[in-house]
Amino acid sequence: MVKQLLACICFLFASVNLSAGTTVDLRGVRLWSAPDNTRVVFDVSGTVSHTLFSLDNPERLVIDMSGVRLGSGVRLNGSAGLVKRIRSAPRKGNGLRVVLDLTKGVRPKSFSLKPNKQYGHRLVIDLFDPAAREGEAVRKTIPVSRSARRDLVIAIDAGHGGEDPGARGAKGTREKDVVLAIARRLAALVKKEPGMRPVMIRDGDYYVGLRQRIEKARRHRADLFISIHADAFHDRRAHGSSVFVLSQRGASSEMARWLAESENAADLSGGVSLDDKDKLLAEVLLDLSQNASREASLEVAQNLLGELRPLGKMHKTNVQQAGFVVLKSPDIPSLLVETAFISNPSEERKLRNGKHQQALAEAMLRGIRSYFARNPPPGTTLVAREHVIKRGETLSHIAMQYKVTLNRLRGINGLTSDRVNIGDVLRIPPAKGS
Repeated sequence: MVKQLLACICFLFASVNLSAGTTVDLRGVRLWSAPDNTRVVFDVSGTVSHTLFSLDNPERLVIDMSGVRLGSGVRLNGSAGLVKRIRSAPRKGNGLRVVLDLTKGVRPKSFSLKPNKQYGHRLVIDLFDPAAREGEAVRKTIPVSRSARRDLVIAIDAGHGGEDPGARGAKGTREKDVVLAIARRLAALVKKEPGMRPVMIRDGDYYVGLRQRIEKARRHRADLFISIHADAFHDRRAHGSSVFVLSQRGASSEMARWLAESENAADLSGGVSLDDKDKLLAEVLLDLSQNASREASLEVAQNLLGELRPLGKMHKTNVQQAGFVVLKSPDIPSLLVETAFISNPSEERKLRNGKHQQALAEAMLRGIRSYFARNPPPGTTLVAREHVIKRGETLSHIAMQYKVTLNRLRGINGLTSDRVNIGDVLRIPPAKGS
């Protein structure tokens, strides 16, 4: 009997200790600021039950976490974007209240993330700026003049960002950092290119959702979407660049999605809306748009592949196809460039090198320029001027006449030499500053 009583007492103590051990530690906080939102990430030791509510005058967001305590030596502080200050205090009954002092009212969204290779359990609070969202909606309604000549719009997407670092090299190089550096270099080159304009999908250390990347490119009516990444593999000998376009299977699944959500597809290429079409006609229109985009994507990708070859060995010698979400815009030619293997020590060193980053950006620009020289979209400045070769004219003479460089004249016409024939029609690129 005594033994049984002792066993019960031990069980009760064990139960108390087990219950006490369920308290979750809040181990720290990280903030990521994007142009229209701020992400607050709480690192915790386990899953967290929580509630949110907003207060005004002044603007605050209150986060009540059940069964959570502040970890030993942890202080919650920091400010970024929409967050001015972070405060915390214990709550009665084994909980923690965290208050975010805000610069303005926000639209909050929260969710939990399970552990991965980089981080443990996390509670994520996304704070969206309602004013930015309203401004976005206004921009969508502004009509675009089809008669005015416009610049080509190149959407440049640096992969990963913020909470998502992407792959990591042996020296600690993070994919999100090197691809952003390359993307910025490419944007600077595109900005200098007459007749082209860059749009950075992200231009800082913050995360943009995969679908949001597509949506931003479409809002800016991009003529091309290029996503930049750095590959990784468990075998450190893997090396080389590769270029991807959307697979047929990926295109088919995306068609089904768009047809199912046709009310959201009111501004496809050419202003064609699907929401007032019967299913068969909508499918035909979307299929035509997708096929044209996939063919253009493949041609641009082949150009880029050719320009990347001189920079080092290729991982794949042909354009690859995959179902990457960021390639799924039905009306924008889209490609994804794996610049190198960050898991390969030699290629990691190259990716950290500014000269190599610049060489990659220049190769991408040459591939883009080459494609649009042969396929200038209607209404762009690239088709604004043409010149018919007359007797006695030379390429250098024509370049001087139009105040453009010989290299630009060759590039936009896809010429490999300066030989021209009477009657040939040359496309004339916009002069610098025009």
